[in-house]
Amino acid sequence: MSITERFFQIETEWNVIHLPTKPNGFGIFIIGDRSDFVDGTSSFWHQHYGRNQLISELMNKGYTLFHSNLFGNHWGSPRSVTMAKQLYHLVMKKEILNQRIHLLVDGMGGLTGLQLMNEIPDKIRSVAMMNPCLDLQAHLENEKEHKFFYKRLIKEIAEAYGTDQKKVPRLDLPNLTTINSQVPVRIWQRMNSSTYVHHHHSKRFEELRKEAGSPIQLIYHLGDNPYRTNQSIIRFYKENERIL
Repeated sequence: MSITERFFQIETEWNVIHLPTKPNGFGIFIIGDRSDFVDGTSSFWHQHYGRNQLISELMNKGYTLFHSNLFGNHWGSPRSVTMAKQLYHLVMKKEILNQRIHLLVDGMGGLTGLQLMNEIPDKIRSVAMMNPCLDLQAHLENEKEHKFFYKRLIKEIAEAYGTDQKKVPRLDLPNLTTINSQVPVRIWQRMNSSTYVHHHHSKRFEELRKEAGSPIQLIYHLGDNPYRTNQSIIRFYKENERIL
């Protein structure tokens, strides 16, 4: 299958759009974890075997994928949300796609994804989450037990939010108490390896959505069959395409 990719910049940030040979008219916005990147010729999702496999399977089904560097380790910062919305509007102008997109978020990408769900719910069809970080305040508190990782996290958050490291513990960081979106969500939570404690993120989000009368599905797995997970994500997207 011939795949067309276009790399382009918005301000300082590189972005890539993957164009399938037989488009189905639906777009998927990829928002990755802290190791994620997009540069002028490649991306983490190109280079990681499992993520590249997921890209290929989604494109085989006709999905148009777009993906941004989003300032690197953005930790759900306001500028990452602004950039994400800019990319959405640009893609909608350039490509012939249904205006309601799917999100595919991985790890830290959950923080920006949740804010998009709150701010532009009418533009988001569904959200597939993989091992997400959904409450930065909870993650910061949890990392206090690991001195090296805590110091690194403080530094990254300070850089992402444009503030002094000493001010980070007092910042109003993204957390689950402000989420009111009813956008369909399904979470694939890997049990044998996860940076983000699922009780504070995936499980807590599941509980809050159930209390709000808009339940989501949380799927636990061991990560030993990525093909099965990939196909499950595709089925979830298809379920949310019945109403255009």
